[in-house]
Amino acid sequence: MLNQIRGLHHVTSLAADAQENNNFFTRTLGLRRVKKTVNFDAPNVYHLYYGDETGSAGTVMTYFPFQHIARGGRGAGEVSETVFSVPKGSLGYWKHRFADKVVGVVTEDDTFGEKRLRFVGPDGDGFALTEVDGDKRVPFAGGTVPVDDGVHGFHSVTMRLRDGGATGELLRFMGYEEIDRRGALSRFSVKNGNGANFIDLEVLPGAPSAREGAGSVHHVAFAVENRAAQEEVRRALMDTGYQVTPVIDRDYFWAIYFRTPGGVLFEVATNEPGFNRDEDAAHLGEALKLPRQYDHQRVQIEDILPPIVD
Repeated sequence: MLNQIRGLHHVTSLAADAQENNNFFTRTLGLRRVKKTVNFDAPNVYHLYYGDETGSAGTVMTYFPFQHIARGGRGAGEVSETVFSVPKGSLGYWKHRFADKVVGVVTEDDTFGEKRLRFVGPDGDGFALTEVDGDKRVPFAGGTVPVDDGVHGFHSVTMRLRDGGATGELLRFMGYEEIDRRGALSRFSVKNGNGANFIDLEVLPGAPSAREGAGSVHHVAFAVENRAAQEEVRRALMDTGYQVTPVIDRDYFWAIYFRTPGGVLFEVATNEPGFNRDEDAAHLGEALKLPRQYDHQRVQIEDILPPIVD
């Protein structure tokens, strides 16, 4: 069993409109845009990162906004819900805020004994806020939401699967343990995590297959401290039979990827070097940063990308 994984690192999804996506995460949820760059494989598409003050691992939601992409179809084989941690007693604030901001399909419930406010993002994304007492991560203080009510970072993701057995075994191998089970939901937790410690598996044997599009999670990333820990994880996964990519330099972290038995794409990403490697911490996310291989195309890329008004 592995012991290098420290919880979630980031979650990457697809969107249809960069401006709408930026508005939702910065103006409605109050996160900080910590990086404005482009997709490594499609430089005509933004890669936008939102998180806490510095973009700490376990707080960062990222998006590829493909203009006019069709909306995805919900189903099995995907991350169906991304859950953020907020302070105890703050859901009343968020309920009123979502009403003022006309956020869609807001419902209240209780999951594993935690009060939760579920809502839908601009592209049909499944989100929730859950109250967590004692989360030491500090919400972004320079945004549109008071720190006392702000988002600490991720709490968990929920994966919807037809069969959770093999994925559950993978999570155990990755250092998670099953700590609760209620109906179709099983909760897994990692010890010594970064606050984004939980993975929930929802098993629905008759669910249709998910169809990727706007509002779909492209992949979920798990955090390790450094490249040495990442290499240990990579070797162990490959020894177990998983097809794992070589290490890829993503400028702000190093990444490896592999497909899970349930169909969800997993990444293991390093906490180093961080989002301040090419931008002063006070100005994260302000300028368009390009991967080195696209520096010579900056003029053309800037002409193609739609402007984002902050």
